[in-house]
Amino acid sequence: MSKKILVLPGDGIGPEIVAEAVKVLDCLRQDHGLDAELAHGLIGGAGYDATGKPLPEDTLQEALASDAVLLGAVGGPAYDALDRPLRPERGLLTIRSEMGLFGNLRPAILYPQLAEASALKPEVVSGLDILFVRELTGGLYFGEPRGIRTLENGERQGYNTLVYSESEIERIGRLAFETARRRDKRLCSVDKANVLEVTELWREIMTGLASDYPDVELSHMYVDNAAMQLVRAPKQFDVLVTENMFGDILSDCAAMLTGSIGMLPSASLDRNGKGLYEPIHGSAPDIAGKDVANPLATILSVAMMLRHSLDEPALAERVQAAVGAVLDQGLRTADIHTPDTRRVGTVEMGDAVVSALRGA
Repeated sequence: MSKKILVLPGDGIGPEIVAEAVKVLDCLRQDHGLDAELAHGLIGGAGYDATGKPLPEDTLQEALASDAVLLGAVGGPAYDALDRPLRPERGLLTIRSEMGLFGNLRPAILYPQLAEASALKPEVVSGLDILFVRELTGGLYFGEPRGIRTLENGERQGYNTLVYSESEIERIGRLAFETARRRDKRLCSVDKANVLEVTELWREIMTGLASDYPDVELSHMYVDNAAMQLVRAPKQFDVLVTENMFGDILSDCAAMLTGSIGMLPSASLDRNGKGLYEPIHGSAPDIAGKDVANPLATILSVAMMLRHSLDEPALAERVQAAVGAVLDQGLRTADIHTPDTRRVGTVEMGDAVVSALRGA
């Protein structure tokens, strides 16, 4: 049965990078037997401009009816003055919540061709292959109450609520343990249990789950130490599981280990493997329309889609191999360019991946 993919380009560089990922999907459909149909929709600032909402109802219904969603990026300074419920980022948070996308998989893999582009010494990062499992629909980003209030003395105060239930922690914990079981069977749970009661509960639940996965080695680490260890000795980690905000920050930190945030894809999954796929970087409005953005994270997000939601692991391998072949050719966008490589734009990089796919 044909699969349905909803494409949401979004804002800033989103339309440019998504266009190159769609080229890859079209190539897979035409040349490699992918049975899928594409629909297109609006989200973020583009959604607000067209309908007055960062997540138009039509987009949400299309997303709920699709097998997978491919998203570019949302946001930009033009929308910063809007009331918070109307800002582009609320559209992204809402679609994650409405689709039940509680589990965010963020790989940080260093392609050997990019060892010199990493912020760390090659010997520290060569062979790096880390996977972050980030809880995506709870924590500070969703907790209530939240807001900005005026105190009796007239001073304004901002407040947010960090809250997790046992079931939410257990759900992301089981996803992390099962993911670790398919890899090197090592799982590090990151928390701040020494000062935050909510992550004290997090550690308790994770420790309790370990008895159901005796083949997986569980360790615990405070988030501040984890940040330090990521830049000191990142290869000590295999799978890390953590709450929403910690995962957001740590996975972006790990991006620089791989040479560029422009290389990192992500998958956000529900209980049944349906997912939303997007690069972890933002909309980068300062470079939008200049043909300089790196589309490889979005293309690699397509590979994750093929693997996790479309049951096409062989095609996922083809896409990853095509990206590797293009890097072997010495082609680099501005973010990963070094003096001994050839700098190319967004479109040329996408075309190169398609050419490598067609030659595979």
